[in-house]
Amino acid sequence: MAANSSSTGNKSSSGGGAAGKQSGPSAEQVVATFQRMRQEQRNMASKAAELEMDINEHSLVIETLKEVDPSRKCFRLIGGVLVERTVKEVLPALESNKTGISEIVESINTQMQAKGRELTEYRERYNIRLVGEGEGEAQGQPAASSSNSEGGASKSGAGVLVS
Repeated sequence: MAANSSSTGNKSSSGGGAAGKQSGPSAEQVVATFQRMRQEQRNMASKAAELEMDINEHSLVIETLKEVDPSRKCFRLIGGVLVERTVKEVLPALESNKTGISEIVESINTQMQAKGRELTEYRERYNIRLVGEGEGEAQGQPAASSSNSEGGASKSGAGVLVS
């Protein structure tokens, strides 16, 4: 990175900087972008899991309220305010909320799959290998790759190793 900053500061080397841009992003930029994409996917998975728990809670409450007299009063938290309603008023709202949350989870899962494909394409484009990944892939010499994973990475070419 120091070489890039000195070449951009020096006017006579600006042509070299343009040639560097043609060759693609630096290894640090590739790793940073890959890590950002992985974090986005993790955030989506976390949100999907959180919403799945909400669906399970809604199901539990719905099943409980179905066994109760519809005219019985119940309390519902709406926007931080606890309101008193009857079961027959709350039950349809809970079922529609559960349906809406399920649709959101499906949408997030679709986005996660697209992000996974994007990550895979990015990994293949820049030959990114995760730490410990080469150990399972090197079938011809499993002992050599597990004892010296850095040597295996340097033999495979100019890939980027991400921890």
